[in-house]
Amino acid sequence: MKMFASDNNSGVHPEIIKHLTMEAERHDFPYGEDSTSEKAKEIIKKELGKDVDIYFVTTGTAANIIGLSGLLQPYEAAVAASTTHINVDECNSLERFNGSKILTVDSEHGKITPDSVKSVLGNIGDAHSSQPKVICISNLTETGTVYTKEEIKALADFAHENDMYLHVDGARIANALEVTNTSLKEMIGDTGVDLFSFGGTKNGLMMGEAIVCLNPNFKRSHKYSTKQGMQLISKMRYVSVQYIPYLTDNLWLKNAKAANSAGRYLNEELSKMDGIEVIDYSNANILFVKMPFETIEKLQKELYFYVTDEEQGIIRLITSFDMDKSDIEGLVDLIKKCHK
Repeated sequence: MKMFASDNNSGVHPEIIKHLTMEAERHDFPYGEDSTSEKAKEIIKKELGKDVDIYFVTTGTAANIIGLSGLLQPYEAAVAASTTHINVDECNSLERFNGSKILTVDSEHGKITPDSVKSVLGNIGDAHSSQPKVICISNLTETGTVYTKEEIKALADFAHENDMYLHVDGARIANALEVTNTSLKEMIGDTGVDLFSFGGTKNGLMMGEAIVCLNPNFKRSHKYSTKQGMQLISKMRYVSVQYIPYLTDNLWLKNAKAANSAGRYLNEELSKMDGIEVIDYSNANILFVKMPFETIEKLQKELYFYVTDEEQGIIRLITSFDMDKSDIEGLVDLIKKCHK
């Protein structure tokens, strides 16, 4: 059975492997000065519809933290929901790497609004306090919810009105685009986003993310922080080459549709089962499922997954781009067996 703990468990798309193999047969310049990286950057710029600054890195944490370090002074802070990846899953990396603080604000199902950000703006200009400078959101969020392009624009406008910036963690951006039927240009390029972490590892790449700086005031500032952050990869082209097939013929959106469709089918099948409830589901590939503790205990002996709320009995299941109907049916059959 395929794994449902995370889309990080998924395989690598054959087209990605094909292009990696082709790249391995040639020589080119190191440290991102190669023709492949330049081609990949041009493709990303075309998707965004504007000239942007792009740096390829190996991990999503690197994209987030090195990207933010190019915008933040050590006395400044990132503002985010408590559930965001930079706050929960990056081991104080922003604090350690850049010295900047994360100010958490209230969210509704992982999503924040301009009103929730206002709660931390009272001490702007006070030398005794961290200075909020960047609003950080994830799309998809860590709770599986989705920001629309209108919601992102509202946050960007609010940020700029308050001399702040907006960062979008796009580890699952393709899934969000598929759900909202929106292009990358519409959701990121046209909404006023200043910094974008363009992820692909969860959606068919072997590894790799891209720091995309859309704010021209910070052009080339990440050139140095990428090196300081130990992410100026010698053979950069083996990361960047993946984005060429990934963005060609909409492979990335096809992968996201497959993952989201698997999530929708899983939701349909689980909704038919008495005593099991899918909660906080936004039509993408992350499902939070409430079930009896006895069912969870039996299921844990057969399948690895995360229990996100031990008191209420809520687990997280994530579908991937390389799953089909039979994979979902296999999981549903297992849950039914454990739910007897």
